[in-house]
Amino acid sequence: MSIPLRERLVTLRALLATAWPIIVITTAGFIVAYQFVQPAPPSHLSIATGGDSGAYYAFAKRYATILARNGITVDVQTSAGSVENIERLRDGRADVAFVQGGSLPPPVIADDEEADTSLQSLGSAYLEPVWVFYRGASVGEATVPPAFAREPLERLYQLAGRRIAVGAEGSGIRGLALQLLEANEVPIDPKYLLPLAGLDAAAALQQGRIDAAFVIAAPEAAVVQVLLRSPGVRVMNFTQADAYTRRFPFLARVVLPQGTVDLVRENPPRDTVLLATTANIVAGESLHPALASLLLQAMREVHGGNGFFQRAGDFPAWRDQTFPLLPDARRFYESGPPFLQRFLPFWLAVLVERLVVLLLPLLGLLLPLMRFAPSLYAWRVRSKLFRCYGELKFLENELDQPSEAARRQEIFARLDTIEDEARRRSVPLAFANELYTLREHINLVRRKLRQHAEGAPEAASPASEVGA
Repeated sequence: MSIPLRERLVTLRALLATAWPIIVITTAGFIVAYQFVQPAPPSHLSIATGGDSGAYYAFAKRYATILARNGITVDVQTSAGSVENIERLRDGRADVAFVQGGSLPPPVIADDEEADTSLQSLGSAYLEPVWVFYRGASVGEATVPPAFAREPLERLYQLAGRRIAVGAEGSGIRGLALQLLEANEVPIDPKYLLPLAGLDAAAALQQGRIDAAFVIAAPEAAVVQVLLRSPGVRVMNFTQADAYTRRFPFLARVVLPQGTVDLVRENPPRDTVLLATTANIVAGESLHPALASLLLQAMREVHGGNGFFQRAGDFPAWRDQTFPLLPDARRFYESGPPFLQRFLPFWLAVLVERLVVLLLPLLGLLLPLMRFAPSLYAWRVRSKLFRCYGELKFLENELDQPSEAARRQEIFARLDTIEDEARRRSVPLAFANELYTLREHINLVRRKLRQHAEGAPEAASPASEVGA
């Protein structure tokens, strides 16, 4: 037999009356938990690099290919160099950027100031050798500086008064070159420090229009290969390399072995000590944490193998501490990629991570609430009957006291009121037996009242006490 609609509505009303506190508490917990859920990562990432013929641009293109496998579109932006890249990060035109170590002088922070954390580092991607090429003695050359012709160049202060290519304005090469020259007390004179870089600087050095050139590039770069094989052009041997690494923590000492360029002609003729800076990936405030993890995985894939000046596993790493390390990058270096991203596709892993952050607190609330929900439901239904029982017990206590006939009639009227109220009570079918029990107890009190009115002895009954 189907349950009547009226009884279903009564049950539903009781359930809703019980559920609303649980709904309110759960909704409040949801709102609080949602504050700690990161928004979904964007499907677009912008990287500021350098010139379109440079290594930064080439590596960014490789990152773009890797990130495209996970549905991320990468906008590779060309720029004048590291200084401009930092400006783009600060004004939000780029999410991440290549920044050459030593491009900017370390910030001076007073004791009562906090470090600027608007830009944070994802780490160093690889080492970039600092080459200082200069014109040496060669047949038929009359323009070679006498000091360079007599002995190799091993100190930067020997470049004082010489024409030097230090890179274009806004480039990382220029920033580092000026720091090194200033440390060697070489006057920063625009007359001698020329804004030439790359192949333009190489051509000027070959033609004798300049005396030296700073180049920061990998050994395989075209400008390095051209200058290493150019007659009359030498590369500086940094005999004070250890001193530079102490004074400039972003620099490292590397060695170009004898004969690396040409084994037959032994070029270079001896082991040459070079300085190397780092190519760093710096993030702005707009970078999403999930994209930071994905980009770090791309960096490991591209730069994690053996290289000319590195061993497998050396990079990426936090080598240049000019910028504070991004917390997500620190976790990556300590424990690797996020757990779920090791086994699930990127978007699915991010979705599960967000759901876990959202649902765990809710489950922590719902489990205890659902455990007490049946008891709360039963209490709310029975509370309708408990009020009748309270009045009934009060009337029964009055029967034990002497009373006039008028007083007994008043008690009868009150008893009828309690019975009418009990009859109007709507309770779910599961609690109907308790309603009928209440009505039996009402009749029991009525019989007891009649016996008092007639002066008859009270009939013994095991249910004579309503409170039992």
